[in-house]
Amino acid sequence: MIDAGVHQQLGTLVAEVKNLREDLRRSEDRSDVGRVSMTRRMDELVERMRTLEGSMMLVKDDIAAMKPVTEDVRKWKLMGMGALGVIGIGGAALGVTFADVAKRVLMLTRAGYRSFFAIVTA
Repeated sequence: MIDAGVHQQLGTLVAEVKNLREDLRRSEDRSDVGRVSMTRRMDELVERMRTLEGSMMLVKDDIAAMKPVTEDVRKWKLMGMGALGVIGIGGAALGVTFADVAKRVLMLTRAGYRSFFAIVTA
């Protein structure tokens, strides 16, 4: 006959196998929940990427539409700077010319006064 120690060990072994099966089932249930959660999060990420991709396409279109305007503004700026340079040079030249004319007029006026006083005092 089989003694009581063997029956006790077999009972313990059967209980451990049942516990292992239960632990395995719980682990599989948690894995299933985790996979569902992971799948849901991946779906959300895919949707966000689609939204981002659509937004980027709109931004690209907007930038493409703005580029010619920006180029025109740059051209106008350069033209304006050139015009201001020409006006500045012209203004400087006009100022120098005006100053030179004023200087000559003063010289002539002084020369005329000197001649006039030279005649009057003589």
